[in-house]
Amino acid sequence: MTGILPGESPYRCERGKDAAASTFRPRHPFVRHAKAALLLLLALVISGCGARKPVASHPPASSQPATTPEPAKETTNNSASATPPAASSKPIARRSRPVVPPLPQGFTEEGNASWYGIPFNGRRSSNGEIYDMYKMTAAHRTYPFDTVVRVTNLSNGKSAVVRITDRGPFVENRVIDLSFAAAQEIESIGPGVVRVRLEVVSGASDPTGGYFTVQVGAFRERANAERLRERLNAAYSPIFIQPFDSADGTLYRVRVGKIAGEDEARQYAARLHAKEDFTTFVVRLDEGAPANGTSKE
Repeated sequence: MTGILPGESPYRCERGKDAAASTFRPRHPFVRHAKAALLLLLALVISGCGARKPVASHPPASSQPATTPEPAKETTNNSASATPPAASSKPIARRSRPVVPPLPQGFTEEGNASWYGIPFNGRRSSNGEIYDMYKMTAAHRTYPFDTVVRVTNLSNGKSAVVRITDRGPFVENRVIDLSFAAAQEIESIGPGVVRVRLEVVSGASDPTGGYFTVQVGAFRERANAERLRERLNAAYSPIFIQPFDSADGTLYRVRVGKIAGEDEARQYAARLHAKEDFTTFVVRLDEGAPANGTSKE
């Protein structure tokens, strides 16, 4: 063990056995304090370096871009944080509506209107419905069933909108037979027969299209209807007898032809009138309609 010599400082630093000098003995007090400060500073530096965390080395970046996983899709549509989809450049498809053929522009008709109530009320109409005199309906010889018509009384301007459910009137110089309720609307109950204008509101695109026939007679005795058919059978075809239940009993109508278009049917009726001197009525042929109806004579 090495002893401390007289006049030596008690502080000395061993640098190791392989150092150039085994012992360093500072003599001046300033040197001793500087050495202590240097040692303290060195200790702080060493402790600070030890507290640092090691930095992991990263491999070099790949030349291909990293793949980003897609976010999970929303399963509901009411999320408050969901981003609204971008507006599409395509137009929004609208629900298509059924195309309704346009009605003929300005399709009107003028003539005389009558009305009917009891004893026809409660009987079956030509379209199969039960006639109710308190509903807004009417009878017409050629308009398709369910055609909606505005009827205007030309003497006072009153009008009513009716639906065609029946066939008639089979009286000369009349174009429509109104229900009791419709006649009240246009104030024709008292006069009985008034001059009117008919305007098609809705229904078939062409009220004059379809098939028509010409009525040449109506008889209470079937034998009389059969005789007329036999006489006309040689020159005209087809000829058929249509019975129907009228308010006064069964009547037998004799009808001639099946003609496409109302205009052609009217020309055919005019030839029959000129040659045979018949009182003729052009009537629409209603496919599937009941044979027995309350059509008026």
